[in-house]
Amino acid sequence: MKLCITGGGTGGHLMIAQALVEAAVKQGHEVIFIGSTSGQDRKYFEDRSAFSNVYFLDTTGVVNQKGFGKLKALYKVFRAFFKSRYILKKHNIVATYSVGGFSAAPASFASISKRIPLFIHEQNAVEGRLNSLLKPFAARFISAYDKNSPIKGYPVKEVYYKDARVRESLESIVFLGGSHGAKSINDLALSVAQELKNRNIKIIHQAGERDYERVKKEYEVLSVEVELYGFTKELASLIKRADLAVSRAGASTLWEATSNALPALYVPYPHAAGDHQYYNARFIVENELGWCERESEDLRAKLLSILDEPLKEKSKKLMEYSNSDVADKMIEDVQASFRC
Repeated sequence: MKLCITGGGTGGHLMIAQALVEAAVKQGHEVIFIGSTSGQDRKYFEDRSAFSNVYFLDTTGVVNQKGFGKLKALYKVFRAFFKSRYILKKHNIVATYSVGGFSAAPASFASISKRIPLFIHEQNAVEGRLNSLLKPFAARFISAYDKNSPIKGYPVKEVYYKDARVRESLESIVFLGGSHGAKSINDLALSVAQELKNRNIKIIHQAGERDYERVKKEYEVLSVEVELYGFTKELASLIKRADLAVSRAGASTLWEATSNALPALYVPYPHAAGDHQYYNARFIVENELGWCERESEDLRAKLLSILDEPLKEKSKKLMEYSNSDVADKMIEDVQASFRC
């Protein structure tokens, strides 16, 4: 079976694409990727061999553009639409999987126009505008947050499931602000650093490159030992070693922690489109899998209260909730649709 995976722009979308291509290739399928020259698509897949072919088309986001900028963005999507039609025909693609993001638009519309079945994965609790537009035309719409979704869970790299463990006690805490860092989470970490030191809790902190030097100096002033990063590609290792996380609520990090059975306090990015990070985190809270607090609330008091809570029960629930073969099921679902 020859598949196309499309979408991206941000790491959250691209991590899903990575999990899907690994599952598809493992099952013996050939997969191409259609993304964008903008965003992080090239950074992720230009030099990776899991895809048989990769294409990066000249597109940009449309939603956040205004006036002439929006018209220019739409024109780029229009040109990329025809290029995508050619690419799909060239590789005899039988199905397309969209992982969302502006990069997905040309190949998704091209697939619909060529009557190639379109499968969609929605990564957030609040549907993206493109996914909402494409949903009526999709052969399947998968979402970890939708109780009616035919496949439950969220596709992440296998390493998060392989290294999953129940957290018995709190010996280390990891602060994660995303690739660019989050000042509110950095400030929270610094505000509790002395208390964590007094409790012999190890601090692991990914502060973001822009705020790294400030945070480093503050820890030095406090005389608190810390494992500090500006940015690291070894997120799986940090999550594996931690017993509690304080993190933004982007879908990929949220489900990576969930898959590893790592309890977390989520601090949603307040300016995320549609406030989707808050709703991502609320899903976790409503299922009694973790905690959520907005930046405007007393984060320090919330975290200190969590330090006194037993982690084992939350971690066990996370272990039971996580699903290790979501990506495999998504690819098998595509193949099964051709047998019907």
